[in-house]
Amino acid sequence: MDTTDQVRTVAIDTRGETAGKPGKPSGEKKAKRTSPAVFYRQVVAELRKVIWPRRNDLISYTTVVLVFVVIMVGIVFGIDSLLGKVVLAVFGGS
Repeated sequence: MDTTDQVRTVAIDTRGETAGKPGKPSGEKKAKRTSPAVFYRQVVAELRKVIWPRRNDLISYTTVVLVFVVIMVGIVFGIDSLLGKVVLAVFGGS
C-alpha cells in the first residue's frame, strides 16, 4: 500500500468521530452541565475580578465617544448632502 492509499484509509476510518481535547483521551465521558445557580455564582465571582472604571474615567470615555459620534454624523450628513445635490444635478429635480 502506498502513502496515498494510507491517507485515504485513515480518512475513511476516522470519518464521523469527534475530535478530542488535547491531552484528554477521546473515550472519556462529557462533563456534566452546570446548574443555573452554579453558573450565576461563577458569573458573580468573575465580575468581582473586573476593574471597574472610576467616575472620571467614565466621563472622559463617554465624552470621547460622543464627540466621535457627532463628528461621524457630520461627515455622513455632508457626504449625503453632496451626493444628493450631485444626483439632482445629473437627473434634474424640480
